[in-house]
Amino acid sequence: MSAVPPRLHGNLLLVDDDATLARVLARALGARGFAVQPAASVDACAELLAGGYVPDFALLDLNLAGQSGLKLIEQLRAVNAQCDIVVLTGYASITTAVDAIKLGARQYLAKPVDVDSIVKALLEDQSPDLETAPEETYSVSRLEWEHIQRVLLENGNNISATARALKMHRRTLQRKLGKRPARD
Repeated sequence: MSAVPPRLHGNLLLVDDDATLARVLARALGARGFAVQPAASVDACAELLAGGYVPDFALLDLNLAGQSGLKLIEQLRAVNAQCDIVVLTGYASITTAVDAIKLGARQYLAKPVDVDSIVKALLEDQSPDLETAPEETYSVSRLEWEHIQRVLLENGNNISATARALKMHRRTLQRKLGKRPARD
């Protein structure tokens, strides 16, 4: 018995400079019915759009090797005004969330996030659910701790690999890991 192919939702432009995450997301979103086109940088994305690629959906990382993924929203809207855009970030903030939505993003999601939440954000019209939204946001130091822990886990608890991924000196990372997580 053969598996039923997923319903094709349309072209999805996936812009993320983390090659491993992009590969995993591309595979998972492809299995959920999107025709995924990856791009690893702002320039690669601009090149695709200039070459005639028209996405129906876009999943943008906020920080692309020091450049802002928010720059791409205007270009995406110029190519397809109906493009549904979701912004992903490891460092969520109210300011960037507001900027993303004002520029035309449909949703703003903080990493780590599961693929089903991304699909839901791409496909469903949503307004913020005030009953499930946290009453308080994390402090910057708590967000940093959470991000370090996620990257550490992704690197199999290898301190040196994590330090390289975070572009941080290994000793600095060890000092940060030696401290307890910041309280909220």
